[in-house]
Amino acid sequence: MPSNDVRILLQAAVPTVAVGAIAAAVSGAVAGGKGAIGAVVATVVVMLFMGIGLIVLQRTARSLPHLFQAMGLMLYAAQILLLFIFLAVFKNTTLFHPRAFAFTLVAGTLAWIAAQTWAHMKSKMLYVEPESSEGGKPTKTGSSS
Repeated sequence: MPSNDVRILLQAAVPTVAVGAIAAAVSGAVAGGKGAIGAVVATVVVMLFMGIGLIVLQRTARSLPHLFQAMGLMLYAAQILLLFIFLAVFKNTTLFHPRAFAFTLVAGTLAWIAAQTWAHMKSKMLYVEPESSEGGKPTKTGSSS
């Protein structure tokens, strides 16, 4: 993974972990141990879903740049759909507090998206290939009239 991709991944992951830690502390205080477990599980789920999505998106950008925008939209829609499915499956679980899980899942997802957006805005990535300096004079392609 190129260093710029790792930088964006870290800049999105660190705030998400911070939001998850705060949510775990608040959920632990409000709902007890099961609330803290729910918040931790939700943070791990967000990190996995969004991290894998970012890696897939970066690979798509390198190999199929003409599909980048469509892939990004499809990927975010699929991630949100998978998160809703995950919420529905674990709605009535006794392993952890479902409300703490759901609130942390939403907060972590919003934190990841905001941090990833900020990281992309601040990154210094070229979006146009610079011209080669070896080429010498550019060739004339148009008519001379």
